[in-house]
Amino acid sequence: MVATLTRHFGPENLDLVEDVVQDSLIRALRSWAFKGIPKHPEGWLLQVARRRAIDVLRRSARLERHKEAIRRWSEEPPVAELPNEGIREDVLRMMFTCCHPDIPADARVALTLKTVGGFGVGEIARAFLTREATVYQRLARARTRIQSRGIPFAVPEPEELGDRLESVLNVLYLMFNEGYLASRGADLIREDMANEALRLGGELLRYAPTSMPKVHALMALMSFLHARAKARTDDEGDLLLLADQDRGRWDRGAIARGFAYLEQSARGEESSDFHLQAGIAACHVAAEDFESTDWSRILELYDRLLARNPSPVIALNRAVAVAMVQGAEQGLAACDSIPDQSTMSGYYLLAATKGELLRRAGRHSEAVRSFREALDLASSDPERRFLGRRIRECEPVD
Repeated sequence: MVATLTRHFGPENLDLVEDVVQDSLIRALRSWAFKGIPKHPEGWLLQVARRRAIDVLRRSARLERHKEAIRRWSEEPPVAELPNEGIREDVLRMMFTCCHPDIPADARVALTLKTVGGFGVGEIARAFLTREATVYQRLARARTRIQSRGIPFAVPEPEELGDRLESVLNVLYLMFNEGYLASRGADLIREDMANEALRLGGELLRYAPTSMPKVHALMALMSFLHARAKARTDDEGDLLLLADQDRGRWDRGAIARGFAYLEQSARGEESSDFHLQAGIAACHVAAEDFESTDWSRILELYDRLLARNPSPVIALNRAVAVAMVQGAEQGLAACDSIPDQSTMSGYYLLAATKGELLRRAGRHSEAVRSFREALDLASSDPERRFLGRRIRECEPVD
């Protein structure tokens, strides 16, 4: 809806578009409870939002600028259904508009997550390991830049893709991660979010100029991870670690698609972080069981990934591989050597990983302290239940 209305009213009215979309959803909640869901709910929502936007523009100082457009929009027939092809094109335009090079890099991804991914400010802040106030500033800066620079609502020409495609791919990966490991709520997995990231990645592959090796690599990575999704929780919705998962529940079709994407990603000279991450994920899905996982190969790939991208999150993931190859104590040492740990102060997985490695090393009292720290930071119910179980397992029995 945001993307389609932005095509009508222009990126300079993005703040208005977001407001009227929110307003139409609120009206639906109030109306549909009594009148029932309309035959074409998407069209109903879009029509209400469009009329509201026209009303606001008529009363605003922007009236003269949009006078002809308002007349044209007012005469358009009511919308019955949103055409799928039009939606796909609008969403692609929306992503690339939000990732325009005139917008600061940190603000591009935040704005795209907000407008295309439907992320809340809190979710964006957790994805970036930063404060909500910082995200608000980035979003405001991005919207101001769109207005002041007259950024068009369009997919760029192939020669102009450059950094914009990089930002779009980062958005899709962050969107998928939120679906694969929900940052809050009753469920560990938000399948709709993960599926949307996969769908949008598929749209990039349908558009010839963006059907590049790194896009195939990202699709391979997401496919491998998504294949394991249903096995990550038990029948009660509780979290299962990789070692405890029933690999018979892994989606073999998604794994096959992942390897097909991985093969496509190897065509050409291009290499990216997504290639290395997809290689790591491929090691996991290729193993018949947890014990036969090629952890040495995974550690090698993490070493290469960390050399390219010295992110503290990547360093934490590498520490797990170190523990699997060299033992829990070496994994703990790798955790302690992660630079810039202050940026991970609100990242519960740092404390949870340390707790797990301390537990494996037999240092149970220290493990309890780390698990309690992680429990204070975790937001999703399955994660909190898992951490509670670990605490009970490590506490001494009276």
